[in-house]
Amino acid sequence: MRLLQPIQWIGRGAAAIAAGAGRTAAFAGSVARAATEVRTWLPEFAKQARRIGVDSLPIALFIALFTGIVLALQSSYAFTGAVPLYFVGTLVGKTIILELGPVLTGLVLAGRVGANIAAEIGTMRVTEQVDALEMLAYDPLAYLAVPRVTAGLVTFPIVVAFAIGIGVVAGWATSIGLLDLSSHEFVRGLRMFYRPFDLHYALIKSASFGVVVTGVGCLFGYGTSGGAEGVGRATTRAVVVACMTILVLDAFWAMVLL
Repeated sequence: MRLLQPIQWIGRGAAAIAAGAGRTAAFAGSVARAATEVRTWLPEFAKQARRIGVDSLPIALFIALFTGIVLALQSSYAFTGAVPLYFVGTLVGKTIILELGPVLTGLVLAGRVGANIAAEIGTMRVTEQVDALEMLAYDPLAYLAVPRVTAGLVTFPIVVAFAIGIGVVAGWATSIGLLDLSSHEFVRGLRMFYRPFDLHYALIKSASFGVVVTGVGCLFGYGTSGGAEGVGRATTRAVVVACMTILVLDAFWAMVLL
């Protein structure tokens, strides 16, 4: 029997993964159908865009600021005596635009936005407010999920674009203030390997991250059960799954687009 235990564990794990994938696909299909009820979700869109996008700007810009500073300092340390110092601009620009800007922002907002959505919808579920929406002839997914997912799709690229700008400016300011590097040299390195597609790539990734963070928060919040304890479990799972999915998507877009 002990020899069969690993096989049983693998079987249970595979069954759980398949069941989770099925629930996710069914939920995504239901949200897509609910998106046709524009009159239900459109009035909520502006409020959710403010909560998801505008209210997330301070933490995203704070992280981008210090990311740019640290990148510039570490780049100058790594390049000392081996590579021309103007390559600091190249490394800061490429790293922030292609990777750290979208991914770090996505991971942080998974904790801020994803947890908030899961907790809010989960609380509505366990207090029967979702059932009340159904009794009032509202589609709960059109009212709760669609405006949040749509707002994530629209606002995440905007937040990431601001974060990229602040990160590059922070790297530039650090280079001319703390390193033996002129503004002209930093900009030279920044422009040397820059391609317009770099920014497109970052915005495509961030849009997908926005859908994942808000969608996963809605998924786990909507499926909450078990009172306050269930809300806590749903919130934790939403953050963990969103962060893992962001990293998987990061690798996927790198393989597909680069």
